[in-house]
Amino acid sequence: MAEQPDATITRFAPSPTGYLHLGHAHSALFAFNAAQRAGGRFLLRIEDIDPNRCRPAFEVALKADLAWLGLAWAEPVRRQSEHMADYATALERLDGLGVTYPCFCSRKEIADEIARAGNAPHLVAMGPEGPLYPGLCRHRPRAEAAARVAAGEPHAIRLDVAKAAALTGPLSWHDRGRGRTDALVGLLGDVVLARRDVRTSYHLSVTVDDALQGVTLVTRGEDLFHATHVHRLLQALLGLPVPDYHHHGLLLNDRGERLSKRDGATALRELRDQGLDPATVRARARGKMMPIHEGCAMKER
Repeated sequence: MAEQPDATITRFAPSPTGYLHLGHAHSALFAFNAAQRAGGRFLLRIEDIDPNRCRPAFEVALKADLAWLGLAWAEPVRRQSEHMADYATALERLDGLGVTYPCFCSRKEIADEIARAGNAPHLVAMGPEGPLYPGLCRHRPRAEAAARVAAGEPHAIRLDVAKAAALTGPLSWHDRGRGRTDALVGLLGDVVLARRDVRTSYHLSVTVDDALQGVTLVTRGEDLFHATHVHRLLQALLGLPVPDYHHHGLLLNDRGERLSKRDGATALRELRDQGLDPATVRARARGKMMPIHEGCAMKER
């Protein structure tokens, strides 16, 4: 099918930290089919910014699994580890806007501060992922922070959400499953934009990548719905185009939990070794049949 002008461009963006399972297949097929229906393009992006967990062998394996399922993607494949300069440029722009600050806190220091504030629950801000960063470094004098950075002290870079929201004003996006959605930009608090060991983060990288790759429809699981609020804020700050979004349901195991590598979800290659053909696995990944050994069902929004 020839690509139409202004056609839909989607992407599947796995991290090569393990083998793909049915949950990944569902997400990949969702994006692939959305592009196919619109006569558009389906992209594959490798989100490999975590050097401690990502492995080249897993990238080779996931490509083989996707090809076995019958998915074809447009080349070239973008690997995040090869584009750190793009993320550095975005960070510089955000710094120029005055909406970032260095954070020298260790995880223990953050946890201890939250625990201390636990005696006064009204002082502990909560988000969908738990307590928010308590802002220990947010109001640190700039001269002191700059001196510590210049001295080589390990630090992350955080987004000052309050300052950012004051610059952008109210924001929203179009979600194909929910309609117009107002962005709750403070939902995750002052998120990390650059880690101590890697000078980017999931939030910054995917926002920049989607814009540079011309993605017009971001499809991903509803478990990442809260992240979109932050990404919409970053788009506004960086002057990036705003794609449509569609947050799809998740495949669950027999305990009602989403499938994950960490919990040992059956890998696609194992299903292949059991003799299942691609059509059967595609049907199971769409949630139309109960997958073998997983007891999966589609979780509806």
